[in-house]
Amino acid sequence: MTRIKRGYIARRRRKKISLFASSFRGAHSRLTRTITQQRIRALVSAHRDRDRKKRDFRRLWITRINAVIRGVGVSYSYSRLVHNLYKKQLLLNRKILAQIAISNRNCLYMISNEIRK
Repeated sequence: MTRIKRGYIARRRRKKISLFASSFRGAHSRLTRTITQQRIRALVSAHRDRDRKKRDFRRLWITRINAVIRGVGVSYSYSRLVHNLYKKQLLLNRKILAQIAISNRNCLYMISNEIRK
């Protein structure tokens, strides 16, 4: 009887999975079952943290705007600024406001003084 060699499809699938996990440590990059489990965990974390990143950046922008805007007056805050922006129908999102707050505080002060009138 001659020796029968197996096909390449399963090997190709495992190779693809092991290339994904090549940077993992220990058995997580060597054993097929463990690689599969870690791959699922990694993809779940990546999916979850894509949404988390949006939340975290929004929090950071709000914190930066609030820190700068409280320097204007004691009773003035981020929520009042955003409320006044909506009333005046100024379309400035939080990312742009945070960049203005970091790079050019006087510009943000001018914007807040204009919309307060």
